[in-house]
Amino acid sequence: MLASSQRLAIIYARSQNHCIGQQGQVPWQLPDEYASFDAITRGHAIIMGRRSYEDHQCALPQRLNIVISRQQNYCVADGVTLVDSLEAALAEASSHTRQAFIIGGVGLIVASMPSATEVFETVVDAQIDGDTFLPPQDFNQFSRQAILRQDPDTDHRYGFTVYRYQRVTQGSRMSKAPK
Repeated sequence: MLASSQRLAIIYARSQNHCIGQQGQVPWQLPDEYASFDAITRGHAIIMGRRSYEDHQCALPQRLNIVISRQQNYCVADGVTLVDSLEAALAEASSHTRQAFIIGGVGLIVASMPSATEVFETVVDAQIDGDTFLPPQDFNQFSRQAILRQDPDTDHRYGFTVYRYQRVTQGSRMSKAPK
């Protein structure tokens, strides 16, 4: 599935109750959380499902944008590559960059977790009444580091923390992340 030199990461934001979406949109406006996503993914491939793409319907700049859809005639914006499977997306990504990020949706995140070497998870300090939820993930084989903390302020209705999980390899001395 992955080329030997390619690294697969996952990046997403969720609320405390694991909500990631409401009516096809991210259910919060947090400028510094988006800036973190932007900085982490810039210069790499981003892979998303069709519904995640429909949240913004454009190519995110300075990234290889790949959308997975079973709809062969699905229309995407200039600068976006359409493929029909995760395997095809990973092959396309490996021909352009050493790191690919899965950015959504739920099915792709869950399917990619066993192959991911890194996960960037933003936990938004709120209970959100949404319609799309990511099940809790097992981070037993990962170490965890908080890389950004933002308290609520005039630009951020909710506080949040960005965590970086790195898969712990055998023989590694890193401590494991809590579940």
